[in-house]
Amino acid sequence: MKKLLTVVLAAVVLWACDNKPKFTVEGTVTGAEGKTLYLEASALEGIVPLDSAKLKGNGSYRFRCDRPEMPEFYRLRIDGKTINFAVDSTETVVIDAPYEGFATQYAVGGSEQNGRIKDLTLRLADLQGRADRLVRAMQGNAMGAGIYQDSLSAMIGRYKDEVRRNYIYAAPNTTSAYYALFQRLNGFLLFDPLNDRDDLKSFAAVATSMNNRYPHADRSKNMYNIVIKGMQNTRIQQLQQQQQADAVAEEPLEEAGLIDLNLRDLEGNVHTLSGLKGKVVVLDFTVYQSSVSTAHNYLLLDLYKRYADRGLEIYQVSLDADEHFWKTTADNLPWVCVRDPEGIYSPRAASYNVQGVPTVYVIDRNNDLNARVVEMDKLGQAVEKLL
Repeated sequence: MKKLLTVVLAAVVLWACDNKPKFTVEGTVTGAEGKTLYLEASALEGIVPLDSAKLKGNGSYRFRCDRPEMPEFYRLRIDGKTINFAVDSTETVVIDAPYEGFATQYAVGGSEQNGRIKDLTLRLADLQGRADRLVRAMQGNAMGAGIYQDSLSAMIGRYKDEVRRNYIYAAPNTTSAYYALFQRLNGFLLFDPLNDRDDLKSFAAVATSMNNRYPHADRSKNMYNIVIKGMQNTRIQQLQQQQQADAVAEEPLEEAGLIDLNLRDLEGNVHTLSGLKGKVVVLDFTVYQSSVSTAHNYLLLDLYKRYADRGLEIYQVSLDADEHFWKTTADNLPWVCVRDPEGIYSPRAASYNVQGVPTVYVIDRNNDLNARVVEMDKLGQAVEKLL
């Protein structure tokens, strides 16, 4: 009797587990017979495998999994190609795709938000394609490094403005708004709440909406923490105190008309801007985690190779919130790489009127501030004139 009761209880538990609310993703993948299709969760801790299916001749598939308590993100993957989608109030998502063009030529049904996520995917693919064409033009000497950087910055700026307007602020309580915040170009996040004021506002809009609807969800808590960290970077209440301290430590050089900087490099060694007197200096305020950082450093490297032996030095100030990322990225750069721990809200950056990155100045051999360079393709001319 006792054994029978145990069996019955086990059966009840299995039945209860199997009867949890489920979601279904189904459809066909044409031209992929014999290949394996994977269903994976895009969780906060990373990609988590959920299920797989070997495709037969007609390419049909069907996955059923426990439905999440709040909207969550998933992906279908085949041979390194992925389709991202969300599960919110929908029980069934239908995704049909060809094997060739799997990641962009798919059709999705059953969810308006997944249609918007697809739109964002296609827009990002177009942006990546245009960015790649710029790289090829530069590498083929059809475009200077400065024009390349300016073009890429403008292109990214227009993309972000459009996404903010049409996908984030238009409906901050949706999965597509959340998805938009974590898009990447060339491996870098387009929206950086730790280093960009406008990006922080975008994160805050989505975080507020999520916290109102799902206050106990892990994603809501994570978004809240991101926004808090971004706000802490501003250190608004400490700003005046810090400015007063810096006024004592960094008096303007009256004879040079220059505000000195006194910052540490990767090894902790202090480098002053005034210590480079006798050289032509490019003073560069940058954020290495910016999506245009690679293009910008490519421009500086080209400049450095051409003019270093004639007396050029670069004093590059990282305003990155992530110190480890700065150290990893700056490790192989040949010029003076220092970091301002106060970040983009630093009084030092404010004293040079840094309102966006990169911000670049040229300093002559007498430590006089010569010019602020706005168009990066003209940086070489500004340097050449002073050598």
